[in-house]
Parts: sequence; C-alpha cells; structure tokens
Amino acid sequence: MSRQMIISVMSQDRTGIVADITGAIYELGGDLADLNQSTLCGYLTMILFATFDDHVTPDMLIARVARIDSPTRLDIVAREVFGPPTATSDKLPKRTYIMTAQGVNRKGIVYGISSFCFEHDINIMDLATTTSKNTYTMVLQLDLTAVPSITEVRRKLLKYAEEHHLQVVLQHHDLFKVTNEIPF
Repeated sequence: MSRQMIISVMSQDRTGIVADITGAIYELGGDLADLNQSTLCGYLTMILFATFDDHVTPDMLIARVARIDSPTRLDIVAREVFGPPTATSDKLPKRTYIMTAQGVNRKGIVYGISSFCFEHDINIMDLATTTSKNTYTMVLQLDLTAVPSITEVRRKLLKYAEEHHLQVVLQHHDLFKVTNEIPF
C-alpha cells in the first residue's frame, strides 16, 4: 500500500533548498513524481507530488523537514491525496492559447483578468507576471476547450481591455510558440 502527498514549500531563496527538500523525501522512501519550483522576489516556492510507503504520514514529512539545518525558514504543507492522481500529459489541449496583458501597474489587474477568464469558462493553466517601470505584464497559458466561440471571447476581451486600459493579445499557443522560440 502507498500514500500519495501533495507538498508545498516556501522559503527565502538560497542555494541547496531543492536538495534539502528532495533529500528529506528520499530519506523517507518517497518517490517524487512531479515538481514545480520558482523564485519570486527572492522567495522560493515549490510544489511536489510524491508517493510514500503507507506508514509515512504528512506529519512525519513535516517533522523531517523541520530538522533540516537551514539558515532560512522553511514553511511546508503536506497533504495526503486520496484516489488515483489525475493523469498528466505533456500534450496540451488543442485549444490552448497564450494571453498577454499589459498596463500601468495598479491593484486588481490579476483579479480582473482571472475573473474574466472564470466568467467565460476559460481555464488558466499557467500564469506569470512581472512589473517593470510601473508597467504590469501578465502572460497566461489558457485552455479554451469549453469556450463555444473564440471569436466572441476575443470581442469581449478587447472590450474588457479597452474599459480597463490594458493592451491584451490572445493567440493560439502554436502561433505564440513559432513566433517566440528560437529553434535549435
């Protein structure tokens, strides 16, 4: 029998955090299935999916991480996941789009765009933002599979962008990839 866990870690960034966390998982006999890590404003965030022998509990993992000799505080949450994991695939949905939104930095930009997506049955698969010289930029990877009319969503998105003083571009992932990647 095995136990699956979803694990979230946050800490001020430093060299060796990934090794410390994955080492703790390894010492408890964990099999790491998936990991996503990013650094934002000097803070590392990491989310992991791992399988352990049935006797390993989330509290045991948290206690093991607490014993790491770290000059930075490691905040960890571990939760057991019941049932089979959702199958993942490297293949993106056929209606994967990339949206870029840019405007003067102000409160509520992410909330507004994410609410627009929710209201139009658009799933946000990935989201990154940055601020530079008072300009806020968002890049979203979107699944428009449930959208009945992309033309209608584009029309509404342009209206939203105009009302909120944003520059917004929505393009199919394949087009974005071809125009933004350097082939090797």
